[in-house]
Amino acid sequence: MTDDGVTGASGPAESGLPNAGLPPLQLGLVGTGYWARVAHARALADSPGIQFAAVWGRNPAATAALAASAGATAYDDFDAFLADVDAVEFSVPPDVQSQLALRAARGGKHLLLEKPLALSTEASEALVAAVAEAGVASVVFFTARFQPDVRTWLNEVTSAGGWAGGHAAWLASVYAESSLFNTPWRREKGALWDLGPHVISLMWPILGAVERVTADAGRGDVTHLVLHHEGGATSTATLTLGAPEAADGFDLQVWGERGRSSVPPLAADPSVALRVALGELVANARSARTSHPCDVRFGNAVTRVLDQAQRAIDAQRR
Repeated sequence: MTDDGVTGASGPAESGLPNAGLPPLQLGLVGTGYWARVAHARALADSPGIQFAAVWGRNPAATAALAASAGATAYDDFDAFLADVDAVEFSVPPDVQSQLALRAARGGKHLLLEKPLALSTEASEALVAAVAEAGVASVVFFTARFQPDVRTWLNEVTSAGGWAGGHAAWLASVYAESSLFNTPWRREKGALWDLGPHVISLMWPILGAVERVTADAGRGDVTHLVLHHEGGATSTATLTLGAPEAADGFDLQVWGERGRSSVPPLAADPSVALRVALGELVANARSARTSHPCDVRFGNAVTRVLDQAQRAIDAQRR
C-alpha cells in the first residue's frame, strides 16, 4: 500500500453483485456528449443494482433526448438533479467534472468519475477532501483497469513480480474534424492529460507508486514521460493525439527477470468495463466502503503526476 491508500490491481467487488433484495440505487448521469451516449448510458441501461433515473447536461435539447431514450428524467437544474439521485456518474470535461463532483460529494452522493479527475492538483485535492468528509464511495474510470482481460493480466504480472521497468507508446489520431473525440479540452490539454492517466494507472500497480516524473515535449502535443517508481523501477511513455491514422495504436510492456509481458488490446466496447466499475461502486455504497484501488485518492495521485509533468514541459517552453 502507498501513502495514497492504493493497493492491488483490481477492485474489491469485481466478482460479486450488489446486495440482493435491496432497492436499486437511483443513479444520475452528468453529460450528454458522444462518450456519455456510447459508453455511460449503455452501461447504465442494464447494470444490476441501479436505476438509471436522471440526466443533467448543459445542452437542454441533448439532455432531453438522452433522458427520453433511457426512460430517465431530464433536469436543467443541477441541485434538483442531485436531490433525486443516490449516485452520480460523470461524462463531462475534467474541469467541469471536478467542480460539479465537489457539489455532488458535499450533497452525500456516491461518485463514478472519468479520468483525469481534474486539471490541477488543487482541484483534485479539494474533491478528495469533500469525498472523505462526506464518507461517500468513489470510483474513477481508468478504462483498462476495469477491462476483465486486462485485470487478469494485471493480477498475473503483479503476482509474478520481478519487473524492472516498462514502456508504452500510445499514438492516437483524434484531431481530424471527423473525430468524435476532437473536443475542446483535448485540443487544449493534449495527450498528456487524456492518454497519460491510462498509462500511469497501469504501470503503478506493477512497478510501484510513481514518486516523480521527467517530461519532455515534441512536435505538436507529443509528450515523452519517464516515470520513476517507488523502489527504483522506471518506465517510459510516448503519447500523442495527433498521430497519422496509419500509426494509430497502443502498446504497453513491462520487462524484468521473467522476460517481457504486454497488456491485452483495449476493448472496442467500453461499456463492458463501465459495468464492472458501476458494480463495484454499488457494492461499496451498499456496504459503506469508501476505499477502492481506483478511488478519488488514486485519481488525485495520478493528477499530481500529470501536473508535475505539465509544469516541467511549461518550464521548457518558457
